[in-house]
Amino acid sequence: MMVPERNFYGLGIAPKILDILERIKFKVPTPIQQKAIPAAIQGKDIIGVAQTGTGKTHAFAVPMVQRLLQIKGKGLVLAPTRELAIQIDEAFQVLAHPFAMKTACLIGGASMYEQTQALRKNPRVIVATPGRLLDHMRQWHIVLDDVSVLVLDEADRMLDMGFAPQIEQILRFLPKIRQTMLFSATIPKEIMEIAARQMKLPISVEIAPSGTTVESVTQELFIVKKESKLRLLDKLLAQYQGAVLLFSRTKHGAHKITRSIRDMGYRTAEMHSDRSLNQRREALEGFKSGKYKVLVATDIAARGIDVTGIELVINYDLPDDAQNYVHRIGRTARAGHKGHAISFATPDQSSDVRDIEKIIRTVLPVSKHPEISPEQFTTSQPKPQDRKFPRRFTHRRYR
Repeated sequence: MMVPERNFYGLGIAPKILDILERIKFKVPTPIQQKAIPAAIQGKDIIGVAQTGTGKTHAFAVPMVQRLLQIKGKGLVLAPTRELAIQIDEAFQVLAHPFAMKTACLIGGASMYEQTQALRKNPRVIVATPGRLLDHMRQWHIVLDDVSVLVLDEADRMLDMGFAPQIEQILRFLPKIRQTMLFSATIPKEIMEIAARQMKLPISVEIAPSGTTVESVTQELFIVKKESKLRLLDKLLAQYQGAVLLFSRTKHGAHKITRSIRDMGYRTAEMHSDRSLNQRREALEGFKSGKYKVLVATDIAARGIDVTGIELVINYDLPDDAQNYVHRIGRTARAGHKGHAISFATPDQSSDVRDIEKIIRTVLPVSKHPEISPEQFTTSQPKPQDRKFPRRFTHRRYR
């Protein structure tokens, strides 16, 4: 029996929006788009769980634009970071502008005056970070009593970043009768509590179990002493020709690592909360264009980097929160490409590694680099196929 070709036809998308998708070379819907779009177009509340890089933005942008063409009111999208908000707004502009539907992007670090001018033009779609949206609400630049479609994107990340009080405050000003869509890579209990209070019989659209990593990402772990990390990094950067995204735990560390990588002879940019919005934009655009081979970032950028073609993600430092491991390595293997993720763990981080393995439901294979002498590593490092840690890394199987 022939399997029918999967495309955007038959999902309930209006012909003119189909034409736009064809023009921007969107031919085959991702699994989250295939499942979420038909229900969202019907106005149903949705909880969407999918790995990072699986096309969540268009899974809510397409139905939101179509619904706003049919009903009164505004669409509001809340996102955790400036970069992610900008990318969502760009996606909406492509879909909305052919219908003369205006958008506004409200983010910190950008001009309040320009955003106020954009709000005066009565945009139908507003993409915002919670803090900046509240700034405009307090000054009566915007009233949310006509929001008919709400999206919480990367909701777990917003809670991780401490936005829960702001989100609760914003929700109090929204009309009770509205469509609500919540998209995220993981769904902790706090999000389920928000969903229970804010949604009416939501449809759960789960493409992969919460916390799973992208199948096309291969993963590798090096157990290495802290003082040997830069030497190992130098060897790895020489090994990979493509774009490399490197994660540091702190912004101070990101700055130091950036200087060290430049000393190795690689064009490098840094991206963290101490950088201005213009500096972060330049870093991201330079990384996309190939101006920079390496982008060094902290977790604040883990969800804000939507770049296809990242060959390698390096966790120079393991994340504070094991959940962020999923989001970090999801920056590679986007849009159907393959990718690789390498993590550095110091000998005293066995519990951090175990926490990550519990979330991804697999044991990270441990590697050695042939060009670095064994004394640079822990003395009792296991072979990858053993799938056990050395004595000081007492490892238990998970049930």
